[in-house]
Amino acid sequence: MSFSGQRVLALESRRAKETAELIRRHGGEPLVAPSMRELPLESNGDAFRFAEGLFAGHFDCVIFLTGVGVKYLVKVLSTRWPEDRLVEALRSVTVVARGPKPAAALRELKVAISINVPEPNTWRELLAAMEGRPERKIAVQLYGRPPQELLDGLRTRGAEVTPVPVYAWGLPEDLAPLRQAVNGLADGAFDVSLFTTSVQVVHLFQMAEAMGLTGAVFGGIQKSVIASIGPATTETLVEFGLKPDLEPSHPKLGFLVKETADQWAEISERRKKV
Repeated sequence: MSFSGQRVLALESRRAKETAELIRRHGGEPLVAPSMRELPLESNGDAFRFAEGLFAGHFDCVIFLTGVGVKYLVKVLSTRWPEDRLVEALRSVTVVARGPKPAAALRELKVAISINVPEPNTWRELLAAMEGRPERKIAVQLYGRPPQELLDGLRTRGAEVTPVPVYAWGLPEDLAPLRQAVNGLADGAFDVSLFTTSVQVVHLFQMAEAMGLTGAVFGGIQKSVIASIGPATTETLVEFGLKPDLEPSHPKLGFLVKETADQWAEISERRKKV
């Protein structure tokens, strides 16, 4: 099965070229419009305070949510302390990796991972993986919008939770592709819309609002087959009133593109009968 020449919108940033190539390989006509960039926080006070607490033994668990977050944290803290000191401190606590990307970044540092959160790597799996654990002083590396359900869930269990913001999300420097995507959605130009992270949804509608096209963009997405990479992104789509037509069997880009290519025709036919 393939996209059979269907017009496919994706909002991937870091892997934009790879995404476009995957869509073409599966027979689609891609428009990949980068929708976000990672911005290190102006003030790294929280990160430095986290390190001081870690060195002093104030934490018994550190949760890493993203691979980029691990790397940014190391980069920031290395401006004050040797990298080896952070690595040694992490080896003395329970280290949790939410998925393969933070796990890979931690392995590069030669930090042992105590808990690998299983797919689809949401806050639900993370809380389940920590069920019954004794750790009560927990630091959580954040990314963009805080995962409030995770923080609240840990606190409900009696944990003292310290959020550690490392970077935030901003709009891309070149807004032309994102504007093109907004205009295309408003005109009903796309047959398939792919979403690979929650922030893409937020930034798409932020741009649509700035262009006065929110309603038209909402309608354009609804007309297309909507594919979400996993539960966290699906939750954000639902918050915006959009119900994804599918999630892949594994929350990975390759699975998302292939399985959407395989299923879009069936989904389109099913929609016509509703």
